[in-house]
Amino acid sequence: MILDVKNVTWQRDETTILKDISWQVHKNEHWCLVGLNGSGKTSLLKIICGYTWPTSGEVNVLGNLYGTVDLREVRKTIGWVSTALIAQLHDHETAYRIVLSGREATIGLYSVPSAEDKKKAEDLLNTFGCEALKNRPFSALSQGERQKVLIARALMASPKLLILDEPCTGLDLLSREQLLAMIEQIAAQPDGPTLLYVTHHIEEILPCFTHTLLLKEGAVDQVGPSQEVLTANRLTQFFGVPVNVQRSQGRAWISLGEEASVR
Repeated sequence: MILDVKNVTWQRDETTILKDISWQVHKNEHWCLVGLNGSGKTSLLKIICGYTWPTSGEVNVLGNLYGTVDLREVRKTIGWVSTALIAQLHDHETAYRIVLSGREATIGLYSVPSAEDKKKAEDLLNTFGCEALKNRPFSALSQGERQKVLIARALMASPKLLILDEPCTGLDLLSREQLLAMIEQIAAQPDGPTLLYVTHHIEEILPCFTHTLLLKEGAVDQVGPSQEVLTANRLTQFFGVPVNVQRSQGRAWISLGEEASVR
C-alpha cells in the first residue's frame, strides 16, 4: 500500500476543511486528485506530507503510520512539486544547485555533494532536456523551465511517492504539453515513483493516470478508475452544470453543455 487515508477530518477554527476523507493508493497505480479552488486539495496534501495534523482519522504513507514514526524521515521518501516552493527558493541559485538540494530536501545546499550526487543531478537535467540551463540562475528561467527543474529536484532523492501539485499553472499550451510529456515519461519508468497529480483541469489527466479522485467542498465526490470517473454524467454531477466529454489521445476534454452555456 502506497497511501492509506482513513476517515480523515480537518477543522480550522470553526470551519471543517476536510470531511471524513478515505483514500487508498496501491502499488502500480498513478492517481489524479481533481478539485476546484477551495475544495481542500492543498490541505489534504499537507496532511499526506505530514505538515498538517488531522483533527481525526488515520494516515499511513508507504507503510509509515503517522504518529508512530519520524515524519522528517518519511518526507525524504516523498517528492513534492508545487508552485508554492518557488517563493522559498533562492533566485540566485543555479538550476544545477537547486536540483542538487533535492538530495536532502533543503532550501539551498548545506553539505558538499558527492560525485554520485553531482552525476545524478546532471543526468536528471539531461533527461528533461535542461542541460543548457545548468548554470543559469533560477530567476532567469521561464515558468516551464522552472517546473522541469523542480521535478528534477524532487527526483534527486529517488522518492517512492511524487506529488505534482498543479504543475501546469501559468504555462502556455506548448509548455504545458512538453511538461505533460515529461510526466508521462516518469510514469513509464518501471522503477519510478507512484504519482499523485493535482489539478482542476480535466484535460491534463494523461492516460498513465489509472485512477482519479474528485474532491468537492472538502469531501470525496467520486473515486475510482479514471475511465469510469471521467464521464459526462459523473462530471456533470461534480461540477453542478451539464458538461460534454470528448476523448482524444487517451485524454478527456470537457466543454459546457448547451444548457450551461446559455446561463
